[in-house]
Amino acid sequence: MKTKHWIVDNLEHVTKNSPQIVQAAELLKKNELVAFPTETVYGLGANAKSDEAVAKIYSAKGRPSDNPLIIHIAKKEQLTEIVDSYPDWIDPLIDRFWPGPLTLVLPKKEGLSNLATAGLSTVAVRMPDHPAALALIEAANLPIAAPSANLSGKPSPTSVKHVMDDLEGRIPGIVDAGPTGLGVESTVLDCTEDIPVILRPGSVTKQQLEEVIGSVRIDAALLNQEELPKAPGMKYTHYAPDAPLTIVDGSKEFIEQLIQKEKEKEKKVGVLTTEENSRFYSADKIVVCGKRSDLRTVASALYDSLRKFNEEQLDVLFSEAFPAEGVGQAIMNRLLKAASHRIIKER
Repeated sequence: MKTKHWIVDNLEHVTKNSPQIVQAAELLKKNELVAFPTETVYGLGANAKSDEAVAKIYSAKGRPSDNPLIIHIAKKEQLTEIVDSYPDWIDPLIDRFWPGPLTLVLPKKEGLSNLATAGLSTVAVRMPDHPAALALIEAANLPIAAPSANLSGKPSPTSVKHVMDDLEGRIPGIVDAGPTGLGVESTVLDCTEDIPVILRPGSVTKQQLEEVIGSVRIDAALLNQEELPKAPGMKYTHYAPDAPLTIVDGSKEFIEQLIQKEKEKEKKVGVLTTEENSRFYSADKIVVCGKRSDLRTVASALYDSLRKFNEEQLDVLFSEAFPAEGVGQAIMNRLLKAASHRIIKER
């Protein structure tokens, strides 16, 4: 399969009538797949009303079909197509965070593909904050199911190169609008409980949500590995580089000791660090992932940084741990998934 590329280089003027967008939307209308940028990561889009289209997502990604997908819309009015009903307190969330990196889990309406919702009675829906994404959804005039546009288990794509590395020749089209901004996927909030529950941490933090709607809980599965996750993207191993990754909760001196022990075994070692600590380590490959003093830079660079380890044959990877507060909770959530929850704590 040849993958068509549409370059959108003027985001200020992109609309549903832009030629590249019209062509990409035609593929979506024909139940084909199109990768497209959002403010978080690149998504792999398909008609959320078609089993045929959604099945192609699972096939292209190698994604388990019991893992539900997030549905993307371009206008609030589209909610009535896919959501049965929702309480009044949802409106302030929409007003504050849409378009943006917040996904709401709500009771679904008939008409969506059961494959998109993995047979659940709920649907996860969001409105992306990216002009090319909004133009594409509007041009297709469909709700678009879109997980991240990568092979299942690999780090999520924050650039077209990442999408091409994983899916070139496996999908019909890619809308190229340059790198994404936020880097980690949207916060997923279950709005079907008496007290809303964060199922997946993201750029919208618990504190920000509580400023709008009051009390919000954290899903037990985020705190206890034995609990069954309910959110898209949380049930299976994700984000993993090729070499085994271990998170180290300790000082840079302790991390350097671990690096030295592995090098003494003639292992090639990589370390994920920040600008502040990068000169301290003697690893074979040092990947700098933002600034510790600004965790949003770490979130933005995280997936690209994890992919950089695959550029060389490495045996062991270590990553610094980060404070699990604010966006740091999302960073640590993704790193723990990438490391299969391997973590070493300095005594």
